[in-house]
Amino acid sequence: MAEAIDRRYFFDAGLRFACRRCGACCTGAPGRVRASGPEAQAIAGLLGRPLTDLVPTLLIPDGQGFRVREHPDGRCVFYAAGCRIYPARPVQCRAYPFWFEILRTEAAWRREAARCPGIGEGNRYDREEILALLSRDRRLAESEEIAPETAEDDQPPMTIDR
Repeated sequence: MAEAIDRRYFFDAGLRFACRRCGACCTGAPGRVRASGPEAQAIAGLLGRPLTDLVPTLLIPDGQGFRVREHPDGRCVFYAAGCRIYPARPVQCRAYPFWFEILRTEAAWRREAARCPGIGEGNRYDREEILALLSRDRRLAESEEIAPETAEDDQPPMTIDR
């Protein structure tokens, strides 16, 4: 059994974040946003449309779930002067900016803070909360899909908006 290593991170004292719904994370460079089957169903419900109506114009089948389609400029199809699916956005979106590539270094965090006005504002997330979000983000990045039945924990999807 491996022992936990007490490692120091630049965010040991915590980080502040409050979503300003500015769209900085929804626009710009292309990316890959995944939505599980239940998340896709929630999006369809919010939009008042059957899931089959969202495929393939808004959602692309990907493994056991879906990918959110983007416009050619990298903007999410659900972003138009604000997120149209904010209450039902996928867990990957809910976890922003606590993504591995953003928290890998303090310099990466600062670069993202220059794009996102919510970084450095609002509620303070402590080290343990950040590590839990990073762990979930890492599992998403390393797998094709984390379906609820294969998730390592039974926690409901996180909501970081406080």
